[in-house]
Amino acid sequence: QVNLVESGGGLVQPGGSLRLSCAAPGDDFRFNNMAWYRQAPGKERELVAGIDSVDDIPKYLDSVKGRFTISTDNDKMTMFLQMDSLKVEDTGVYYCNHVRPNRLYSWGQGTQVTVSS
Repeated sequence: QVNLVESGGGLVQPGGSLRLSCAAPGDDFRFNNMAWYRQAPGKERELVAGIDSVDDIPKYLDSVKGRFTISTDNDKMTMFLQMDSLKVEDTGVYYCNHVRPNRLYSWGQGTQVTVSS
């Protein structure tokens, strides 16, 4: 198992930006086949953005296409989610984890993103 730690969330006004980070401190872990998920209040967790080594093409939830960008650093030891043009409906707790549902690691604490005026 790996200890995933998300950070970078906060309160932002609609139209603003945030950059989330995910790391695995203390583990020699590489962010391959990883994704960002979010859980909005009262809703199930959903995959927002992910990259699968099957094609290495980033894939996004339709509602965030053109606004969110998933990436890693050069060593693939940190994963990021750049979120621009944020909307109220982007509010939720954001988590990182494996992109494949049958390969999930233990969930971290997540990072809260609140978009509100």
